[in-house]
Amino acid sequence: MSTNKTTDNVVQDIYALMESKDADPSVDVEAEIEKFGESVKELMRTEFGREKREDNRRLRLSNIGRTDRYLWNHYNGTAGEELQPHTYVKFMYGHLIEEMLLFLTRMAGHSVTDEQKVCKVEGIVGHMDCKIDGVVTDVKSASSFGFKKFKDGSLVNEDSFGYIDQIKAYAHACGETQVGWLTMDKANGHLTYLKYDLENTDNDKLKEPITDRINHIKQIVEGDEPKRYCHQPVPDGKSGNTKLAIGCAYCQFKEHCYPNLRTFLYSYGPKYLTQVVNVPRVMEVTQHDEEGF
Repeated sequence: MSTNKTTDNVVQDIYALMESKDADPSVDVEAEIEKFGESVKELMRTEFGREKREDNRRLRLSNIGRTDRYLWNHYNGTAGEELQPHTYVKFMYGHLIEEMLLFLTRMAGHSVTDEQKVCKVEGIVGHMDCKIDGVVTDVKSASSFGFKKFKDGSLVNEDSFGYIDQIKAYAHACGETQVGWLTMDKANGHLTYLKYDLENTDNDKLKEPITDRINHIKQIVEGDEPKRYCHQPVPDGKSGNTKLAIGCAYCQFKEHCYPNLRTFLYSYGPKYLTQVVNVPRVMEVTQHDEEGF
């Protein structure tokens, strides 16, 4: 791989690769194609292998950034929504996109190391995606809404899925301070790379020691269910109704927290209302009906 490559130009280099279809001169193209193929095969083995899936109720570095109430319910076995087949399809192509992005990164001459390296912090284990040009990196595919947070850097202020604590844990385990996300907008193929230096920042969220967060959640999950909700409901425009905040709308435990939740199906997807003053003029669906979403 080229020695003068940095994450500052990884997106531009991938775009140039796609335009020219010429790999960086330092790259063994056939070897990279073979590696990509093997990665996809390993992904399919993981998806469809007969080995028993590991207990997903454990605390892992990939979920420590989620809210206290979510983690309590996750860890303590609260019944949540069953994932539907189309959701598994979405997860699968998300993984395939991530493998493709790493392939393109290597083809563009950038260094990709430490793929799926096992990391452990305060007894909690996880697997980091990789390092790109020495920077601890998570590779993501996102909706246009989520992509914007990586593009404009607002992730640090609105991180419903806990991506920052996750990558801080990987960095801590590796003794690194530079972290970043290589992200693709699934709607249009746009790419961005967001990077933070955990040592040179004034942001409290970035500066907070990840060990403090981990020790906090260890205590939380062993106690009583936190009374504080993860996110407060928000007004639904001028209708007079209130709806779930986006961080709750995608949560599998939303029916547990809001047993009287009502769901209305719009052309762009479901809307979850916690209080209905004016009934929307669209179809209302039950939890059973939601299997088709």
